[in-house]
Amino acid sequence: MTTVADEVGFLVASPHLDNHDSTVASLRVIDRLRTTAGRTEPWYRAILRAISQWTLASEDVAHRRWHYVIAGEALDWITLAHRLTTEIPDAIPTAELNALLFRGRLPRDIDPEQFRSSIGPYRYTAHLNFWYGVTVEEALQLAVEDTIRKNRRALCYQDNETVVQEAYRHLYGATQSELADQFLSVSSGQWGNDLNELSLTAYQEFTYWLFKKRVHKWHPARVASDTRRGLEKLRVLQSGAEPDQRENPIASGYVIQGSLPPG
Repeated sequence: MTTVADEVGFLVASPHLDNHDSTVASLRVIDRLRTTAGRTEPWYRAILRAISQWTLASEDVAHRRWHYVIAGEALDWITLAHRLTTEIPDAIPTAELNALLFRGRLPRDIDPEQFRSSIGPYRYTAHLNFWYGVTVEEALQLAVEDTIRKNRRALCYQDNETVVQEAYRHLYGATQSELADQFLSVSSGQWGNDLNELSLTAYQEFTYWLFKKRVHKWHPARVASDTRRGLEKLRVLQSGAEPDQRENPIASGYVIQGSLPPG
């Protein structure tokens, strides 16, 4: 039976992004980026080319820890693009840089197929993993919380922290606290021991872990339905965005919104 994960290529093995030679390879990518961006090709094309050749899953640069890959299979291309732009500050107009970092927008319209061909099929699959496994999953959580909150208000119940716990129980079969304990336990201390002290990267890892748990826990029809619910919530959130962001097919990494199987 085909699952949502199968349909959009989730959990497909991709090339190792953190092999022993990755640091040297990434330095070569940066050297080429510096010589081509804004010179022999538009800066954003050079950035996408660099992403297609990048091999580091994370690195420490300028007193900051950069994480590009979640759970070894979900690529946060915006964070990687941000890292690469630091190497070519003079090649990018300020307005275009801000549009990329704060709205996920490139200065030219690039449709999903062009984006896929620019960064390569494996990284594009990893990008989709991040899109569905982190971005859409967070929107789904918010959508379920909103529904529970609305129902509680209809019954004249006060809003409180139990809304979040109920939402997680509905989606994953346990409360947020219980699930966080499981996640931190299987992570062997890598992300600490307290949900309230998780870094952004750790929380993304947690969200992706929840996404995979949901995909494997429920019937494919329910998984597809819930995922569409998350997509719809994102569309609602985007309805208040600026027109150029709503029309951009990869704004903030939002791509292939209609690729889920019918159900």
